[in-house]
Formats: sequence, structure tokens, C-alpha cells
Amino acid sequence: MREDHTTPGHEPITTLVSISLDGQPAAGGLLPAGNVLASGYDFYSTPRLSPDGSKLSWLAWRHPQMPWDGTELWVADAADAGALANPTLVAGSAHDSIYQPGWSPDGTLYFASDRTGWWNLYRARGARIEPVLREPIDEAEFGRPQWLLGWATWAFADARRMVVTYVRRGRWHLATIDLSTGTLTNVATDLEPLEWLTATRGDAVYVAASPTSPAAVVHTDLSTGATTIIRSSATQAVDAGHISVAEAIEFPTEGGVTAHAFYYPPRNKDFTALPSDRPPLIVISHGGPTTATKATLDLQVQYWTSRGFAVVDVNYGGSSGYGRDYRERLNGRWGIVDVDDNINTARFLVEQGKADPRRLIIRGGSAGGYTTLAALTFHPGEFKAGASYYGVSDAEALAKDTHKFESRYLDTLIGPYPAAQDVYRARSPIHFTERLACALILFQGLEDKIVPPDQSEKMADAVRAKGLPVAYLEFEGEQHGFRKADTIIRCLEAELYFYGAVFGFTPAGPIQPIQIDNLQ
Repeated sequence: MREDHTTPGHEPITTLVSISLDGQPAAGGLLPAGNVLASGYDFYSTPRLSPDGSKLSWLAWRHPQMPWDGTELWVADAADAGALANPTLVAGSAHDSIYQPGWSPDGTLYFASDRTGWWNLYRARGARIEPVLREPIDEAEFGRPQWLLGWATWAFADARRMVVTYVRRGRWHLATIDLSTGTLTNVATDLEPLEWLTATRGDAVYVAASPTSPAAVVHTDLSTGATTIIRSSATQAVDAGHISVAEAIEFPTEGGVTAHAFYYPPRNKDFTALPSDRPPLIVISHGGPTTATKATLDLQVQYWTSRGFAVVDVNYGGSSGYGRDYRERLNGRWGIVDVDDNINTARFLVEQGKADPRRLIIRGGSAGGYTTLAALTFHPGEFKAGASYYGVSDAEALAKDTHKFESRYLDTLIGPYPAAQDVYRARSPIHFTERLACALILFQGLEDKIVPPDQSEKMADAVRAKGLPVAYLEFEGEQHGFRKADTIIRCLEAELYFYGAVFGFTPAGPIQPIQIDNLQ
């Protein structure tokens, strides 16, 4: 894929191109510009040559669709001199999301499609599309929202067997499929596969994690399930007595439907709460918003649970992994459905006796920061404190100025802009700060191009002017999503210090104080 940024005032033009590997560099030592193979769509991804090099498949889609809304799968003959002939639409539409097309060793085209409401595996035999599995797995998905290129949920072990990963009720599994019978067999492993997978005849290599171990590149023997770690993302082991393992919960929410989350009780082997105590609860709203949280080890979650907090990580309506209908609950209702589900999670856990209603906190980053700010603004009194990491406070500003991939995302989540300008303003917390009624801490990277710093600054100023406790921390060199270890540590400790000041406790250990305005 090639992006052309040379037209001033116009978003980059994306095309599918071929580049000769023996071509001479262009002027200035640049790579050859390439021959355009396909054009006319706003986005292209996943070009894949058939094993004999005779055919090329690819995905394409147009604004305002995101790839999890609808994509088209195309195939063409690969002609001489890097050209294509006879392009044919194989599958997909504005309402059918195709994920990870690729070829089997015998030249059959495979892909995942959510045409039934769940991402299942299919193959194209001539003009006929047929399911890979003889019997589909109930409420399972073999696809993910295509946020990044190269993610995989399947690979061929050999001509007769696929290695696959699938998600069911929020948890990912590793399995094989016998292509002659269409039967799926789970591979016994305690790990949950993440986004990357490849395979050979008897082996699978993938990235995985578990509720007690961090993400790692691992190798699994497909015949025995024996798994070895090739390289872990962390070198320091965590004492199992300090690890809280997630419990999958379902709870009722608005409209008589069910929503999903992972609940983590407080856990620290060196301390025990009184039987009558209920823990403070941190409700986490994940970013995206069309992503999903997982139940694998997250040291930031464990930071809180080892310090006496309960945590609930919410897969609110709009999250992936629970089918297309669940994803589309957020269409036109971002700032409503996600907020309701986060609030109802907290209410449910309070009713279950697993959370203290006087110490409810909501936190989130990016889109999760927007949900956090919307919950605090439009439902004052539900939470007693909040933390926003580079959160969206002005949805209209986001619609006006963001990168190409997400430039029409909000058309689906809120409505077409500027036609729905009134809706954008009505959903933007920055315009309704007079409704805020609790303490708030905000974190912001000064080089953030997706949510510019002025959004967090304005929100902090508004909370400060209202006389509520507020803290604002900004970080040079950080963008949208903090990456420096020093920044992440500073933020967690500052957030803990803030909650201690708001709820009247002194955190253990040396923590650098922060400036909190309006603290009584």
C-alpha cells in the first residue's frame, strides 16, 4: 500500500502498488514510486500473493466505513510487468467485514467474515463461498477489528490443517482445524493467544499471555500442547500472592440487555481486609472504543489490586469479541451506551457487595478518557473521582482534526459532521462542566496529535473554576499513549496520591506529591 501526501489540503491518497525489486532508486536515493495496481478506494490492506504467484488478493474500503464495519475482498490475476488483470469482487460489502484474507498451500483463498453476525472462517472455491467449520462454535469469533496491519487469527500448519485462534465470551483460545472434516480441536494450553500467529507442520509460534504471566513470544507443540517461552516482554517475576485473577462477569444494563466485564478483587498476601469492609472500586473504560479488554496479566491493574482497590475492566457495548450486534450497540450512541454500561457495572458490583458505593472511581485513556469525562459530566454523583488520560473532552474538535484512518470514524459513532454538529456539542463534556460534582485528575502528552493538549487543559481549567479538586499533569515528549517508563510510573503514583488526598488515606511508600487545586 502507498500513501501519497503530496497534494496540499487533501488527505493522503492510498493506492495498491507494485515495486520492482531490481529497480534503480529515484532521485535523492528514494525508492521507486511503484506501479499503481488498484486505486479509487480510501483504504487498502492485506495484499497477499497466491503460492504460485498467479493471483493477488487484497482488502479495500471507503469512508465512512471502518474495516470492522465493512470491507471488500478482491482477487485479480497477477500479470507480467507488475500489472493486474480480471479484478473480481469475492466477498464483502459496506455491512460485511472481511478480515485476514490469505491463501492455502493448494491455492485456495481463505478469510474471516462476519456475514452471520460473528467473524467465522470461509474459503472461496470458484464462485462459491463455503464455511471452513462443519459446525460453527456458538458465540465465537475468528477475527479482530483491524486497527493494525499484520494481525492474524489463523495460519496453515500444512495443506490439511489450520492453526487458529478464536475468542469466546472475552477469552481467546488456540485450536486446530482438520480441513478435510471441518472439525475444530482445542489445543490444551493455559495461555491466551494475542494478535500475532504463524505455524509450521507441527508447531505454532504466537504471542500469548495468561492471567498470571505477561505477554511473550511462545512455541506450542500442536501434538502435545507443550508450550515454551521464546521471549517474554518482562524479566521481573511478580509474586503470585500479589496477583489478582480476573473473573468474567455479565450484568444487566440499559435496554434490557447484558454487558460484559472482568472483575479483579483486591489481593495482597501481606494484608487482609476486615470482613465488613468493601473495597474502593476503579472502573476502567478501555480505549478504541471498538477494541476489547482482556483478562491476561496487566501490571497496571495489579498496581491497584495489590494496594487494596477492586478493579473492573469493562467491555461495554461497542467492544469487539461479542459479535456484530454487540459492536453496533455503540453506533450513533457513543457517550451514551458506553457510559451507561460503565455506570451499571459499578452499580452491579455495589449490589453484589464487592464495592464501596462511597468510593467509586472511573478512569480511562483516549476514547476511554472520553467515556470517563462523559460519565462524570452527564451523570454527576455516580462516581466520587475520575482520572482521564489524554481523554476527548470535545468530540467536535476530534471530528475536525484527526488522522485519515479515523477521520470519519465518528460518522458511525455519533453522526455525520457537520450535519450532526448539535449532537457533537451535546455529547462533549467540555460544554457542560457546570454539571461536574467530583474530583478529577488529568494526564496529557504535549505532542499528542490525536487529542491535542488544549482539550485536557480546558477541562482542567473548567474544573478548577468550579472549585472542585483537580490536578493536571503534562509530559513533554509523550504522544497519544504514554510510552516512557518514567512517565507511566509517575502517572500511577500521582493517581494514587490523588485518590489518597480525595478519600483521606496515606499511600504506602515514598510518592512524590502533586499539586491539587481546591483540595479542602
